[in-house]
Amino acid sequence: MDAQTREHGPSAEKTRRPERHGEQTPESGSGRETQQTEASVAKQPWQGRLREHWILASFGACVLLVAVIGGVAYWLQVRHYESTDDAFVAARSFSVASKVGGYVAAVPVTDNQHVKEGHLLARIDDRDYRIAVDQAQAQVAVAEANIANIDAQIDSQQAQIDQAKAQLNQAEAQLQFSREEAGRAQDLVQKGAGTVQRAQQTRSDLEAQQANTSRAKAAQIGTELGLKVLRTQHKSAEASKQQAQAQLDQARLNLQYTNIVAAQSGRVVKLSGAKGTFVAPGQSLMMFVPDEVWITANYKETQLADMRPGQPVEIRIDAYPDRKLRGHVDSMQPGSGTAFSLLPAENATGNYVKVVQRVPVKIVVDDWPSDVPVGPGMSVVPWTRVR
Repeated sequence: MDAQTREHGPSAEKTRRPERHGEQTPESGSGRETQQTEASVAKQPWQGRLREHWILASFGACVLLVAVIGGVAYWLQVRHYESTDDAFVAARSFSVASKVGGYVAAVPVTDNQHVKEGHLLARIDDRDYRIAVDQAQAQVAVAEANIANIDAQIDSQQAQIDQAKAQLNQAEAQLQFSREEAGRAQDLVQKGAGTVQRAQQTRSDLEAQQANTSRAKAAQIGTELGLKVLRTQHKSAEASKQQAQAQLDQARLNLQYTNIVAAQSGRVVKLSGAKGTFVAPGQSLMMFVPDEVWITANYKETQLADMRPGQPVEIRIDAYPDRKLRGHVDSMQPGSGTAFSLLPAENATGNYVKVVQRVPVKIVVDDWPSDVPVGPGMSVVPWTRVR
């Protein structure tokens, strides 16, 4: 039986295997039909597929056409412009400081307030400066009184000079008479008609008149020298008056400096002064941003080939993207930004790597918006039409 089993076992399996492979199931038949369908679909041309989905194909074609037309139009328009995102609003902001020291009496402004030229920003206690003005006025009055006194002395001295001149003229007349008398007496003595005593008397009178004339001349010279002294004193008094007047003017200026006013229209920012605080001369009380602002656009040097002053510019502010401003190129800095920095580049030392530099371009806006605040440091994007 073992021999029969070994003989008939494998042969039996071999005879059954062909029958198993020869059987067909419904599932295998459906798979062949699916493959045939996919093959027939793959063999269909793409025109047929477009006809089958013509709505979707038409929509895609329209979208593609609009994109191409828009891209070409955008390129044709944009190629005439140069733009940069390295642009900011700039202004010559400065610090408002007190010229004189003292306690702050009032600060009638607040942060971010817009003021006009001449508007009061702060006031320093002015009582000490008013007293200084009064003292200076008193010094001027004293100097004027001294000048008036010296003027009176000059007038008196002039009268004394006139009197000395008259006395000198009188002495010279008497001297002349004494000379003639002495001559006549001498002639009479020589002729024997006169006496020696008379001749001696006339000679004595002549000498006396000569001395009197010399004294009159000295008196006149003394009065004239006194006039010169008075005139010198008058000049000194005038100088003292000018000094007193200068002190008065300075005192009045210091009094005016107690009122700190706006030098131009603008906005008050970073207010640090407060009522009651003591400030020293030159101490900052607030920062001030003038109304005159512009845009500094740092274009690449490769963008400046066709850029010229006067070209129109369209500006968009990052803070207000719905606003579009218009302006024009005012000027271009004659050099890159690094050339005027605190520590300029030294390209002649070490290794050198060429980097495209940026050049500041000043852009003036034709009309800034009045309903929104715009100040230095705000980012903008300018589009300059260069072609």
